[in-house]
Amino acid sequence: MRAKFVKTLNLNYILISLGISMSKPTSLNSPAFWLADIKAGFIISLIALPLCLGIATASGFPPFAGLITAIVGALIVSWIGSARFTIKGPAAGLIVIALGAVVELGQGDMSKGYHQAIAVGVGAGILQLILALARTAGLGIAMSKTVVHGMLAAIGIIIVSKQVHVALGVKPEAHEAIGLIAEIPASFIDANFVVSLIGFVSLIVLLAWPKIAFGKLKLIPAHLVVLFLAVPMAVYFGLPSDAGTQFFGSTVATGSKFMVQLPDSILDGLTFPDFSAIFSLTSIKYILMFALVGSIESTLSVVAVDAIKEYKHPSDLNRDLFAVAVGNTIAAFLGGLPMISEIVRSKANVDAGAQSHRANFFHGVFLLLYVAVLTDLIQLIPLSALAAMLIVTGLRLASLKEVLHANEIGKDQLFLFSLTVVVTLLTDLLMGVAAGLIAKVVFHGIRGVGPIALFKSHISSKKQGNIWVISISGNAAFTSLLKLKKTVAAIPDKDILVQVDVSHAKLVDHTFLSGLDVVFSVRPDLKMDIVGMDTMRAVSDHPLAVRMKV
Repeated sequence: MRAKFVKTLNLNYILISLGISMSKPTSLNSPAFWLADIKAGFIISLIALPLCLGIATASGFPPFAGLITAIVGALIVSWIGSARFTIKGPAAGLIVIALGAVVELGQGDMSKGYHQAIAVGVGAGILQLILALARTAGLGIAMSKTVVHGMLAAIGIIIVSKQVHVALGVKPEAHEAIGLIAEIPASFIDANFVVSLIGFVSLIVLLAWPKIAFGKLKLIPAHLVVLFLAVPMAVYFGLPSDAGTQFFGSTVATGSKFMVQLPDSILDGLTFPDFSAIFSLTSIKYILMFALVGSIESTLSVVAVDAIKEYKHPSDLNRDLFAVAVGNTIAAFLGGLPMISEIVRSKANVDAGAQSHRANFFHGVFLLLYVAVLTDLIQLIPLSALAAMLIVTGLRLASLKEVLHANEIGKDQLFLFSLTVVVTLLTDLLMGVAAGLIAKVVFHGIRGVGPIALFKSHISSKKQGNIWVISISGNAAFTSLLKLKKTVAAIPDKDILVQVDVSHAKLVDHTFLSGLDVVFSVRPDLKMDIVGMDTMRAVSDHPLAVRMKV
């Protein structure tokens, strides 16, 4: 039981869902690593270019806004952050918040909504600065992993529900996820044949390429393969032209509305915020959502990338949050999307051989070069190809594996996951997460641990022979993780086994168990084991299931 549990903890919850493998650390002494960082930056720029354009478009922002964020995150944030291997830029996980801000603030006027949404971005960046200076970045580890995954799954469903229509070349009447899902059959019937053909081919390539590519072909990102096919297809069918085209004897609508549109120059693409509604309740709501959700996602991504690299000196989460906050404030002031430490591009960065923060910097240099000299070529990218990329991203976020995984841990986790998804789809992200967290506290109350008791835990540590023992009495719940993290960080010895003893705890919850690997990431020199759980009753056979005193 103990071996199985420790093995499970060695894989970060996020890494499990993304299928990320571990790799050995490398030395940074060789000058050749500059070349390695340039190479990695180039590869990531090819992945980031279409994703930045697609995320911005899906968020109700101009496509160029996504590139602004990535460039700021690379050229500025890479030099002040602590997470050496993460790529900073726009993320699909914030699409729902960004689009909601544009729609609600604009009240039908998307241009007005965009200008006020970037003002919200500035406010969120400033709030993140305060959170970083208050050293609160570690609070993310106390968040229920099930609720976080439920939130991400709901975001995935919303992304797919919106992007299917874009991939088909149809503008739906609905704006909310439930209505958009209901309109999907009608959009298939009314699909633009040329647009949907490009979208379908792009989707097939994205799903099939990782499985069929072999040898050196694996080095070519699937997103780049999509562009190699989608751009020539768009040109062949005359999609950039407003004249229409013949397809199987029928006239099919074409035009720039189906294509990426960029400003004539970089300076023309810069947009400045409208702060006229910054103190409205709507703005405050979205400032909170941008800051809190973005901070949690970014922090968990940094921890995940540190685990991939098995880096001996873990990233300073508060310093990195500070760097992201600075980047967010600058990017939003220039008209960009919110940024985070993005997990998928960061994983690709590691796989591409990145050795330092320079890889992130060079990826921004290449993006800046693209928008400076390749504007005409970028504007030949069809939106349906970008929609296909986001559909794949959404499907990964809303993977059935997450539902099955929650069910394996326990019916309580499946309920929390499902409740978060449903409430988010019916209301908004903030309400969905709040519902999930409240339900978690209610579950603990039913188990005899009320809200006040959750915060009553005692943690002590002492050395016994060649082992440090950390004893937890009261409740080993999500509320204990931050105190445990401080205790672990303060252990004076190195390369020693640390036993976490929960035999005196009344309850051990799932968030506590799944957060132990993050807690011990601050001290990668320590080995961890957990004892005392054999005296408790588990709600399922899963090693991360909730346990209660018999």
